[in-house]
Amino acid sequence: MTTSDLLASLRQALPADAIILEDRAREMHSADAFNPVRGFPGDRAPWWETPPVVVLPSTTEQVAAVVKIACQYGTPVIPFGGGTGVMGGAVPPQGAIVIDLKGMSRVRSISKEDRIAWAEAGVVIRDLDLELNRHGLMVGHDPWSTPIATVGGTISTDGVGYRAAKYGSMGDQVAALEVVLPTGEIIRTKAVPKRASGPGLDRLFIGAEGVMGIITAAALRVFRLPEERRHAAFSFPTFETGFSAVSEMFALGLRPAITDLTEEEPEEEGDPPVILILTYEGYREEVSAQARRSKKIIVAHGGADIGPAKAEEYWEERHQPGERFKRDQQPLLPRERWERGWGRGGWGDYLHPPLPVAAVPAYRRQAQAICASAGVAIRQSAIWGGPELYSMVITRPAASHDLGSFREVSDRLLQLAQDMGGSMEYCHGIGLKLLHLAEREWGQNLEAARRLKQALDPYGIMNPGKLGL
Repeated sequence: MTTSDLLASLRQALPADAIILEDRAREMHSADAFNPVRGFPGDRAPWWETPPVVVLPSTTEQVAAVVKIACQYGTPVIPFGGGTGVMGGAVPPQGAIVIDLKGMSRVRSISKEDRIAWAEAGVVIRDLDLELNRHGLMVGHDPWSTPIATVGGTISTDGVGYRAAKYGSMGDQVAALEVVLPTGEIIRTKAVPKRASGPGLDRLFIGAEGVMGIITAAALRVFRLPEERRHAAFSFPTFETGFSAVSEMFALGLRPAITDLTEEEPEEEGDPPVILILTYEGYREEVSAQARRSKKIIVAHGGADIGPAKAEEYWEERHQPGERFKRDQQPLLPRERWERGWGRGGWGDYLHPPLPVAAVPAYRRQAQAICASAGVAIRQSAIWGGPELYSMVITRPAASHDLGSFREVSDRLLQLAQDMGGSMEYCHGIGLKLLHLAEREWGQNLEAARRLKQALDPYGIMNPGKLGL
């Protein structure tokens, strides 16, 4: 097979303007937002593979036609959404066809009564939310990347947004999917609220990073715009006291839409070391009751009300990183983004290990000991969305050149989470960054997952090499 043969077949299946061969456009699809701030398990940046062709289909049938051609030629296929993934999940192998789904950007239907919206994979989350707002509805998924992230991409990583405490992850909001399988067949599941007629196929594709098939559209559970939204902020003397308060709130059933408990280095002397940001939203009586009972629990655990200002600021600024990326980084080639090192100075790593709630305090203590013994600083510890969703930012000064040992510390922290009954990531997927730990993550389930992959993808073309499959 030659590239010219592949292109000839694609030209028969697609409109001319759906086949992209321009050099810069192809190189723009050589990686997602993976960058040095997220780190890489090695001593240099990954070598970007510029795909020989990028296609921009506008229908599910066109996606299926491309996948069938890929099967014919044994060519890898990589689905590409907004390009905001930070783990390298959309980095193509050599010779791959990249299927850019942004051409599939229609909101097919909105049912206010069912609170269901059918949206194609390339619809940007913010655009969907604005369209829903016209019907008195909203999207529950609210990540930093809202201005650029797409429906298909966020489902494929099962992303967690700021308001996950109330609405869940993006995968939790999926009612049904339309998927092109790795053989080019199209399947559509039903958007029913509950079924007991066999296992749900949707979960095979949620969080699967495109290795089981290409999501082309989704029926999403959407939500009525809240009658009231109220912000609050509290300080705690220690992370442990704040964590106890959040755990008690969740055990009781309180679910503020935003629940963010963060300990970080103070910017100014006298700043409180631990801050809990809460945003309540819903019907008025619910908001009042949640605010009143939450405050009672927080005060009983040593928290102090510091007024709503910090929470209001948090709310207003939560999408600014996405706006900055859209403005300053998205126009750059992946190589240029890597070289400019978007984000914090020095080497850093953002870790998001979900853990059993009971294990979080012990994990935190052991993580602190591991970092202290290696000279690695924990710049931030946090609970984002629930007491079981623990996060850390670890850094090492840029003057240090021992990248290998820093990566070893990061791996030790993730392996510790696995060994304590947790997982190594709850927010962004595995991608390339955590691929070396994928088999350890799967454990005894790996063989079953590989059998499923083989059954769905007999030619091994669909985002090969990801997830350890």
